[in-house]
Amino acid sequence: MIKYDEFKEVCKKSLEMIEAAGLLLTPADRDKITAADFGLSHIKEEGIQILTMFQTGRIAGKILILLPFQTEPEHWHPTVGDDAGKEEVIRAISGELYFYIPGENNMKKGFIVEGKEDCYTMRNEVIMKPGDQLELPAGTKHWFQAGAQGAVMYSFSTTVTDLNDQFTDPSIVRDTVIEKEPNTL
Repeated sequence: MIKYDEFKEVCKKSLEMIEAAGLLLTPADRDKITAADFGLSHIKEEGIQILTMFQTGRIAGKILILLPFQTEPEHWHPTVGDDAGKEEVIRAISGELYFYIPGENNMKKGFIVEGKEDCYTMRNEVIMKPGDQLELPAGTKHWFQAGAQGAVMYSFSTTVTDLNDQFTDPSIVRDTVIEKEPNTL
């Protein structure tokens, strides 16, 4: 569960990071930002902020934001019914991003969240800087982490099936619960 004040704080910081990256947002865009803590209740360490720009029955475009050293947990986009699974293209906009995919263990810049060695099994590090792009075929296990300045990136994908994502960490809950807004008198 995310405390309401923490949810507002990470969303506000994420909007500032998007604008600092030079992306223009409309008031409607600003209202669409959300955050996911995956039921882990420590969003600044493991979580992500998401602004969905568009989503149709076939494609989606999002802006993903990681605060400094924030980590998106290891996951993959599985086959759902007749759909082979979500294909995704990540394009770095600002900050330094450490992406982990199948392959040789060459991890140097990022780190495993403390006590979660079994939950972050991909160790093939791809360092992404603004303008770099990475294509993820459906079913590819991956996780990513921001460097010291945080990171802003685009995510372009086929049909969004995020609620079907599978996670290596068995304690993850995909639906984020946000504490109710405090009553104001």
